Amino acid sequence: MKVIVILVDGMRPDSLPDIVNAQRIIGDSAYAMNAETVYPSVTLPCHISLFHSVTPQRHGTTTNTYMPQVRPIDGLCEILKKADKKCAIFYNWEEIRDVSRPDSLAHACFYAGRRIGYKLAGEELTDSAISYLKKYDTDFTFIYFGYTDMQGHNYGWMTDEYTEAVQSSWDNIEKLMAELGDEYTYIITADHGGHDRTHGSDMPEDMLIPVIINGRDFAAGEIPGKVNIMDIAPTVTKLLGVEPDSEWEGKSLI
Repeated sequence: MKVIVILVDGMRPDSLPDIVNAQRIIGDSAYAMNAETVYPSVTLPCHISLFHSVTPQRHGTTTNTYMPQVRPIDGLCEILKKADKKCAIFYNWEEIRDVSRPDSLAHACFYAGRRIGYKLAGEELTDSAISYLKKYDTDFTFIYFGYTDMQGHNYGWMTDEYTEAVQSSWDNIEKLMAELGDEYTYIITADHGGHDRTHGSDMPEDMLIPVIINGRDFAAGEIPGKVNIMDIAPTVTKLLGVEPDSEWEGKSLI
């Protein structure tokens, strides 16, 4: 079993009905279109919560500046490294480097969206991920696309420009899945939503995210019960046969 978590920054669930390739993949997947993120619904705190399965109030990062934990909790990559699993991360927003601690990764690949543009950076990291994963045996991979969030801040959530960025991200996702095949379980999600040209509040537009899981252990259809971004790390460890950290607050979705 191998797992890939794909995160599209700022992707609202209600941006997906008109994305044809998204709907095709969702139709073959387990999904929750009303999953919740954590508060504050800000990019780095949400990512730290995804990887550490606790709230920002517990891990201490409440803005896009990483804060070292006062009472450290092992994150997903640290837990997997202890179990001799190999982890890789591909991203185009540099602060994502803080989701794991030094020496927990087998590979990291960064394309600066601010330098070359987030759309191109997303396409480049997609190709890099495909190339790397075909060559190197990797148990867990995290792939981050930042184009959607950038267009949301520049033009507004649910605008044509934002929707084009959502489509671009799903084109990359479709390519990844086609190239890498069913050897993997794919978990596709977001860190937060957005409204107007911002996010961070506790309003539904900011807090609701999609969680879509495509793999042989998951039947197609709606995931029952409440789903939270903190459930992703325990789900990954369950799939990989590894015990989660005892302090994690999320639950496995399998």
